Amino acid sequence: MKDYLNIALPKGRLGEKVYDLFEKAGFGCPAIRSPGRKLVFESEENRVRYFWVKPSDVPIYVERGAADLGVAGKDILLEYTPDVYELLDLGLGKCRLAVAGKKGARLHGDRTLRVATKFSHVAREYYASLGRDVDLIHLNGSIELAPLLGLSDVILDIVETGTTLKENDLEVRETVAPVSARLIANKASFAFKKREADRLLSALSDQLEETK
Repeated sequence: MKDYLNIALPKGRLGEKVYDLFEKAGFGCPAIRSPGRKLVFESEENRVRYFWVKPSDVPIYVERGAADLGVAGKDILLEYTPDVYELLDLGLGKCRLAVAGKKGARLHGDRTLRVATKFSHVAREYYASLGRDVDLIHLNGSIELAPLLGLSDVILDIVETGTTLKENDLEVRETVAPVSARLIANKASFAFKKREADRLLSALSDQLEETK
């Protein structure tokens, strides 16, 4: 069992797209398609073991060695800064981290900017790089409400299509970072299982080239 690759996949739509990519690359596990609440799936033929994990927990499983490899959004990696290798941009789940505010609202540069976000670390780093004083307001949901109700001047959040912003009379002011799904590896596992990991990495890279 030591030569199995343990891979943490994010639950949800993104995880299903990621698994499809792994399957097309030759690392399928038919059992994962079965209905039910099972969380761990093995393929003896392809020497892989997959398990479903809450997206924000994937880096924890990988960093601590419970998983050799995993797939996490760049937003999660930027926020939690896990000590892992980032091996490959899978080009899935594309969106961006952006600053948004009320349409036409003027922001005064001479006072502390109130920023509502669930990406507190990203926001702190971003505004520190600009030399801007900010009052960070950590929220876990409905971030768009904050500027509408006067809780914040702007928000820093994931923007995919921008529809939610438009519907709430908000607009993107700055793009902080592009986001997509990344293949990450536990540092020790990548050394001890390098042959297996490189084989998967090469197959995924080839598959991504084919779909370009």
